Amino acid sequence: MRITKRTNIAVRLLMYCALHEGRLVTKSEIAQRCNISENHLAQVVNQLSQLGFLKTQRGRNGGLTLGRAASDICIGDVFRQVEGGLPMVECFADADNTCPLVAACRLRDALTRAGEAFYTALDGVRLDSLTCDNFELQRILAPMSCPGPEAAAHA
Repeated sequence: MRITKRTNIAVRLLMYCALHEGRLVTKSEIAQRCNISENHLAQVVNQLSQLGFLKTQRGRNGGLTLGRAASDICIGDVFRQVEGGLPMVECFADADNTCPLVAACRLRDALTRAGEAFYTALDGVRLDSLTCDNFELQRILAPMSCPGPEAAAHA
């Protein structure tokens, strides 16, 4: 199964917000630390805020924060809602299905079960389990610090 870029961005964004809980984070810092274009990020922020996974605050001192506790965010729910029920293969699509094997295909049932197993596995994962005590992730997603005056003097 292939995950869309949008879902990949959504999970990175939520992990970043979970690691920085207690403060508003900006789209630009997320884009920089998570290697995401700000344009793609803005679309995902909008979707996640509409779904209640994020809260946004506009303005000069604005930013993003989780819309609920990290322990209350089920990764299976994030995937289902962001992916939006995309068909896994052409024969699952109501429109544009040109496969002539649909009536006789036995693979379709197996693929349905595989998709259900995929989401069932993700249902057991909470956002906090991805970030809690994950020191390497914390190191990678730590805010970039500005060099102090002494660093500028040595440059």
